[in-house]
Amino acid sequence: MKLTTYDQKYENDVVALWNQELPEDPITVHKFRHQALLDDNFDSDLCYVALENEKVIGFLLATRRKFPYLERGTEPDRGWVNVMFVSKEWQRKGIGSIMLKRAEQDMKSRGAKNITLAAYSPSYFFPGVDIENYAASAAFFETHGYQKGKISYSMCKDLHGYQLSEETREKLSKAQKAGFHFEMFTWKYAVELLNFTRDEFGGGWKRNCLLTMQHDRAEDCILLVLDKEDRICGFCTRMIDENPMRFGPIGTAAHVRNQGLGSILFDLAQLEMEKRGIYHLYFVSTDDPGRRFYERHGVHVFRTFADYRKDI
Repeated sequence: MKLTTYDQKYENDVVALWNQELPEDPITVHKFRHQALLDDNFDSDLCYVALENEKVIGFLLATRRKFPYLERGTEPDRGWVNVMFVSKEWQRKGIGSIMLKRAEQDMKSRGAKNITLAAYSPSYFFPGVDIENYAASAAFFETHGYQKGKISYSMCKDLHGYQLSEETREKLSKAQKAGFHFEMFTWKYAVELLNFTRDEFGGGWKRNCLLTMQHDRAEDCILLVLDKEDRICGFCTRMIDENPMRFGPIGTAAHVRNQGLGSILFDLAQLEMEKRGIYHLYFVSTDDPGRRFYERHGVHVFRTFADYRKDI
């Protein structure tokens, strides 16, 4: 077995092996290029290909930030193993261990003090390790010292025939009497929304709204909650990865929480999706409180991920 760094000539074989070994996450060459090769921080010296007689039998993509990401900056202590797989016929022969140790050593030599699996923002392929569909992978990383952390969930819902429930209609009426109103984004709210998302939720959520505006989708994808002074106190959006079915993020201001506004906002957002002929809703990651919120609205879990990290 020979371990080498990435060369473009391996692209099609890497993608073919990806689709063979990660059946829950098939990918196209276009998506591979967009999320891996065209990421600002891609470094071919941290991207490894395992070969046997010039046949691709393994792949590992690792990342160190060279360019700052919002308020996180370059996160100089962190490294990521974005994705890794080995051909079934070559598993349990130490190839995965060789690739992983090489990536750890190379990232450590560049200043990394800890490594996170998969959850590299904003261009992650997975929010963590799928502990149900790839249980063997989770066990592999645990044997190499990676510690399991928080659990997150991917969830989805069929929207065919969706209607507002009587309970939601009553909540909406009550909220309106209290001075709140819900409406789709218009450009008069642009600067206020960017400041609101930054201040309430951080730069990542601001970036989501900014990209939606830049792609001229805000009027179709962003729903707002406004108070009696016409100030933004909540929002939700969708299509943050170009897929119209992908929902989120959603949030309300701290000072108006526990008034049911988030529930109303989510139900109205589902109705707006159905109006547009979007009959499926999904999102990639939420935590346990988020899971409970969405399950009350008929959304169900379809994948479970764990955060894994290791100090090096």
